[in-house]
Amino acid sequence: MAVGLLLCGGLASAACDGLPGEGGQEPRPSGGESGPGGGPDSGRALSPLANPRGTGPGLAPVTGHDGTAAALRTIEKLATKGRGPRTGYERDEFGYAWLDTADGVPLARNGCDTRNDLLRRDGERIRLRSGSDCVVVAMTLHDPYTGKTLTWRKQRAAAVQIDHVVPLSYGWQLGASRWSADKRRQFANDPLNLLPVDGPTNSAKGDSGPASWLPPAKGIRCAYVLRFAQVAEKYALSVTSADKRAMTAQCSG
Repeated sequence: MAVGLLLCGGLASAACDGLPGEGGQEPRPSGGESGPGGGPDSGRALSPLANPRGTGPGLAPVTGHDGTAAALRTIEKLATKGRGPRTGYERDEFGYAWLDTADGVPLARNGCDTRNDLLRRDGERIRLRSGSDCVVVAMTLHDPYTGKTLTWRKQRAAAVQIDHVVPLSYGWQLGASRWSADKRRQFANDPLNLLPVDGPTNSAKGDSGPASWLPPAKGIRCAYVLRFAQVAEKYALSVTSADKRAMTAQCSG
């Protein structure tokens, strides 16, 4: 049956306000365009320096002497320690995946789960499920990790994954095992620590720190390690000495 399409250009769009929850109908086509694109090439993505809460879209490069100097100051403040064992680590220790009730972080309790919040934050030409102001079923995404523009459909959901910039297992080994359940839920659902990215690239990262994995797109690497540092600083999380050296190197060139 011919029906209408709901498009929105990000969380600021009026069409995306309210978030009453997921509808049960099939997606429908209609008119309307999203706002500007979600990646650095479109001018909508933000540098971590301009996006300290993670509520703005994307991950744009850190540029200029002042930018890299600011990034290095943030990295320098991080404490270091060795990674502990993964003993006791389970994904569920950080709460049910993408829950909307992790109080204390932006976008919580807005009626939309964390994954869809992030898809709407960073995607462009977003198509929502019929009857829903929340569930994204199609979009394009400028992937900061590879520099590619991805065309995504919900039928192939794993093609775009939500990366925890500081992986949950990494956090567990560096101190999160001793956090309260509330703090771990915040860490897992904080938009500062979350980026929609190319699925295979995210899978290759695993739970690596910056010493053993960096985005393939070299121009984004200082921004990536700065975001890693911002998350670690916010949660008073140590990093390994090797990771801190790698982070410093990426913003020193």
